[in-house]
Amino acid sequence: MRYSFTGKNFTLTDSLKERAQQKLGRLERRLPKEAEANVIFSAVRQEHKVEVTIPLKKRILRAEVVEADMFSALDSVVDVLDKQMAKYKTRLRDKSRRDSSYRDEINYLPQEDDHDEENNFKIERIKHFALKPMDAEDAVMEMELLGHVFYMFRNSRTDEVNVVYRRHGDSYGLIEPEY
Repeated sequence: MRYSFTGKNFTLTDSLKERAQQKLGRLERRLPKEAEANVIFSAVRQEHKVEVTIPLKKRILRAEVVEADMFSALDSVVDVLDKQMAKYKTRLRDKSRRDSSYRDEINYLPQEDDHDEENNFKIERIKHFALKPMDAEDAVMEMELLGHVFYMFRNSRTDEVNVVYRRHGDSYGLIEPEY
């Protein structure tokens, strides 16, 4: 695996880079040999943030952890990525049994001798609701009134289904489909 390190408001030390390579090396058995990990270390006041992004063939593996200590944030982000990868491979394995289009993706990843813990997702509740045509600002207001962190709506301008969501730091995002 190749590594790319970046520091924001933070001076990277060789010991931190070595520790990151050692910790992220735990994931190498689950990832292709040509995978690249983009690691961003940042510090703001007393908080240290570690972001790791690993682009795969058809997916992107990403985790972000904020803690008081940079080394503990690094440990936590690797734990999160390890769990994500285990879930991803289990779901991919299940889907490839039913749909041959997932076989290329599962074959891209290295096969492990040990079995990943089964992490099947269970959908406990299904909601149905009418998508109201509205603009993004109205959708944000509706989301805030409902107390949700995201809201799906039909954009009155494009007539497409969009999602607004609350971002970190009191800002909002809009997800629009791209064809």
